[in-house]
Amino acid sequence: MILVTGATGNIGSALLKELRACGAGPLRGFTRDAARAVLPEGVEAAEGDLADPGTLKSALDGVRSLFLVSRLGPDADILEAARAAGVEHVALVSSITVRTHPHLGPAVENLEVERLLKASGMAWTILRPTQFASNALMWAGTIRDHETVRAPYAGTALPTIHPADIASVARVALTEPGHHGRTYALTGPEPVSAREQVAAIAAVLGREVPFVEISRGQAHARMAAVFGADAADAVLDVTGGDVNEELLRVRDTVARVTGTPARPFRQWAAEHADAFR
Repeated sequence: MILVTGATGNIGSALLKELRACGAGPLRGFTRDAARAVLPEGVEAAEGDLADPGTLKSALDGVRSLFLVSRLGPDADILEAARAAGVEHVALVSSITVRTHPHLGPAVENLEVERLLKASGMAWTILRPTQFASNALMWAGTIRDHETVRAPYAGTALPTIHPADIASVARVALTEPGHHGRTYALTGPEPVSAREQVAAIAAVLGREVPFVEISRGQAHARMAAVFGADAADAVLDVTGGDVNEELLRVRDTVARVTGTPARPFRQWAAEHADAFR
């Protein structure tokens, strides 16, 4: 039994489809609302919330492999529940910032989760993706309303990753030998800036999408109002304010692990065009 947490999320939903397609199973998807969750045929739904690890108990029954995204709940309790239930292997989604920006708060937290997993006695595979292509959905309402997209660091190009590529690597790690005790840094196939992302979305929509670069201060004021000042600083550093060679580097890990090249941002934009219409 493989348990996929975040079963309806960007990574979890793609992972369940791949696991089902390759004949892995049995499969169980962990979701906050099992009655409304749309899961692939043959996938068992388990209801609960990672914020309350007690709800994991029944979902972990009979599970031998677990897919987990870090920092969605009290990870120490989640990992202990998995260990106590007899889980043998955990594929954990952490972040590339553990390596590129180890001083930032979220990176410190991710590194601690990695440490907890390694000390748990369970086998582990750690995935460290860079910026998600799906982060572009933050512009969806603006683009649907035919308004101007405003973003800082317009020319800073990061090797943004399609969430389905994270799922593909996780699928291999969960179903094929040779991936226990491995840490994989994951990126997309090419650097793409915020300006280029908006241009790719405009191309699939077949219309212009105006874009204006704003200052860090302007962006920080907007983000701090929603996420707090520290979180805003961390995001802005990683998206352009404090970039470094490690963050900018394109890696071929997706292709090496899965045998298939990583998907470009324009493919993600085409697949999600309806979100911007």
